[in-house]
Amino acid sequence: MELLTDAAFLSRVQFALVVFVHFVFVPLSIGIGLIMAINETRYYRSRNPKDEAATRFWVKIFTTTFAVGVATGITMEFSFGTNWADYSRFVGDIFGAPLAAEALLAFFLESVFLGIVIFGRKKVSPKFYLVSAWLVFFGSCLSALWILIANSWMQTPAGAELVADGSKAVITDFFAAAFNPSTLPRYTHTVLAALALGSFVAIAMSAWYMHKNKHEHFAQKTMKVGVVAAVIATGCLLVSAHSAAVVVAEEQPSKIAMMEGHYETGTLPLYAVGWVDEEAQETAAPIALPGFTSFLASGDFNKEYPGLNQIVAENDEIEHSDLPVNLVFQSYHLMVALFGVIVLVLILAAIAAFKKGSKLGSKKWVQWILILSPLAPFIAIQSGWSTAEFGRQPYVVYPSVSGPDGVSLLTNEAASQSVTPPELMITIALFAVVYLLLLVAWVRLIGKAVKEGPVLESEKAAAAGSDTAASAASFAVGSDASADEKKKEA
Repeated sequence: MELLTDAAFLSRVQFALVVFVHFVFVPLSIGIGLIMAINETRYYRSRNPKDEAATRFWVKIFTTTFAVGVATGITMEFSFGTNWADYSRFVGDIFGAPLAAEALLAFFLESVFLGIVIFGRKKVSPKFYLVSAWLVFFGSCLSALWILIANSWMQTPAGAELVADGSKAVITDFFAAAFNPSTLPRYTHTVLAALALGSFVAIAMSAWYMHKNKHEHFAQKTMKVGVVAAVIATGCLLVSAHSAAVVVAEEQPSKIAMMEGHYETGTLPLYAVGWVDEEAQETAAPIALPGFTSFLASGDFNKEYPGLNQIVAENDEIEHSDLPVNLVFQSYHLMVALFGVIVLVLILAAIAAFKKGSKLGSKKWVQWILILSPLAPFIAIQSGWSTAEFGRQPYVVYPSVSGPDGVSLLTNEAASQSVTPPELMITIALFAVVYLLLLVAWVRLIGKAVKEGPVLESEKAAAAGSDTAASAASFAVGSDASADEKKKEA
């Protein structure tokens, strides 16, 4: 119950709720944006009405996801000035630039050309429409870049210095701040993960229509597109994951230590699964490979890294109770385990899509695995994001190894002092209700689009004509019945 009177804790809960719901739609928008652009390219080349139906379908899916994503992200901006006012004062000189650039250079680009994609198919040339579809996708990637520049600066500060009174950090080198040590590895890894998620959504959509024996042309084509995109994204993820892990090992010693439950200074072991007993400061795991994480991070099995005991002893600002060791350990290893699941499912999908004479895709159990397959990359993305954010605790601006002296901020010191716990609990409840309504609306709209499917324009016109004829017939029957009734009364 003490936590319910802690304004800093409640501010973190509220922000976690906002970010979690928002981050459901961000990777989906980026990933589905690629699938939409690829389908538009295929239609531009083929001019096949079935390909047009497919690209219209993906435009509908992307637009719905993008719109709800924007709605869920608005409250996050306001949180910086309310719940996290002290944080905003500390990093405002640095944090404002990438947020402004994201709005001016990325969001407007994405929104303008999305308007063309939604309303301009018959108003602009096919080539311009195709370019617009790709610019919508690139706009979403560019938007992610600016947001990750801001977030990466919080992980590995650079290009800034602390003012004389220690009240805030000011920028000294924009490019050094923007392209700090973790920006490019984290951006690449995040976008590739989003592309993998979008690819698995395409695979799942294909499997659903195979399961329903509907839209065969769409299902076969989309399955192949999804598998190819997923193979490329998943293969590149291995490289980006390694790069991101190397930066963590070099710049954030407490995070890499929590990721492997590493309390005593020495080489970093590699665990498949395990459990960290934070009170006993021990990690129980059935399989441990000594020095393997040191090798993956540095190329040297004998490379030693500081343990959490040493880190706490050398830092007066933090204690062991401030470090969510087991949470970071579990979220990191869940992400790694799910990568293995992704690879196995991808092999299954590749056989079903490309092996001639294979009847694997027609088996119901395979179809259900593929229908549910987006859960693996989605949960992996969420667990990876949790590792990144909880791993830098108890700091909101982490004092990285190469960072400027004094440029760090504890999370508890970043929360606003004027927001009270009752106000926070009320807003958490209200946000939960609003976000639940948005999620329900999104599910219903996506469900309606999937139920209708990639329908040809001619089929839509025929269906509309049939409905009109039925309505006219119904009206005529009703009119005749009314006339008969009047005759009887007379």
